[in-house]
Amino acid sequence: MGNSTVVTEFILAGITDDPQLQVPLFLMFTLIYLLTLVGSLGVATLILLDSCLHTPMYFFLSHLSLMDFGYSSAVTPKVMAGFLTGDKVISYNSCAAQLFFFVGFLVVETFLLASMAYDRHAAVCKPLHYTTIVTPRVCAWMVVGCYVFGFLEASVHTWNIFSLSFCRSRVIDHFFCDATPLLAVSCSDSNRSGMVFFILAGFSTIFTITVILISYLFIFVTVLRVRSSEGHRKAFSTCASHLTSICIFYGTGAFMHFQPGSRHSMGTDKVASVFYAMVIPMLNPLVYSLRNREVKSALKKAVGKAKSSIRFKI
Repeated sequence: MGNSTVVTEFILAGITDDPQLQVPLFLMFTLIYLLTLVGSLGVATLILLDSCLHTPMYFFLSHLSLMDFGYSSAVTPKVMAGFLTGDKVISYNSCAAQLFFFVGFLVVETFLLASMAYDRHAAVCKPLHYTTIVTPRVCAWMVVGCYVFGFLEASVHTWNIFSLSFCRSRVIDHFFCDATPLLAVSCSDSNRSGMVFFILAGFSTIFTITVILISYLFIFVTVLRVRSSEGHRKAFSTCASHLTSICIFYGTGAFMHFQPGSRHSMGTDKVASVFYAMVIPMLNPLVYSLRNREVKSALKKAVGKAKSSIRFKI
C-alpha cells in the first residue's frame, strides 16, 4: 500500500477551527470518553464477575460493551489530542489503522445487535425451549461469527481505500479517517472503491436490519397473543433496553443518510459521526444499566462488597 501513494501523512480538518471552542469541546469529549470508559468496561467486568449475569443476553451485552469502548477509543483520543495541542496531523499508517479498527468494531456491533435480537426472539417466542435453542455453544459461535464478519469487512474496506493513490490533497475534511472523506481526497479513479464500499456496507446493514425486523415482528405477534397485562409488561421489559439501543444506533444512521440532498453537508456528517463514535458508546451502558433490574442489582451487590472490603481493611 505504501508504494501506491506519495502521501505519508494527512491533516484532519477537525470539527471546528473556532479557537474559543477548543477547550470547551476538549472538556466535553473528555467527559464523554471517561463515561464511556467507566460504563463499557464496568458493565463488561460486572457481567464477568457476577455469576447471576452469566446468561446469553449478558454474554452478548459484555461483547457489545467492549465494541462500544473499542470504536470510541479508535477515534476519541486523537480528537481530544487535536483540541488540546492543535496537532491535527495523522500518519498514513495511523490513518489506515484508525479506519480498520473503527469499521471493524462498528460492524461487529451491528452483528451483535442482530444476534441479541435473535436471542430476545427466542426468549419471548419460545421460552420453554430457550435454553436448548440459545446454548452457550451457539452463543460462542454467534459472537465468533460477528468478529469474523466485522474484521473481515474492515480488512476489505481498509485495503480498498488505501490501495488508492493520495496526491490531490492531504487535508481530510473530517475529524477522523473515515472512508467517504478519504475517497474524496484520492487522485485515483475511486468509482470502483466507492462501489465496493457501498456494496459491503449495504450488505451488512441490510442483513442485520432484516434479522432485527423479523425477530421483532415475531416478538410483536407473540405479545399480541398474550392477553394479560403482566405478560405484556414482562415482554416489554425483556426487550426494552435492546430496542432502545437499536433505535439510537440506526436512528443516527437514518438521520445521516436519508436527509434531503439540499440539507446534506459534511457538517451534518460530522455531527452524526460524533454521535456514532462518541455519544452512542456512552449511552449504551447507561441504557442497559438504568433500564435493567439484574444489572442494577449486580452493581449494588458489587458496591456493597467493595464497601465491606474497605471497612475490613480500615
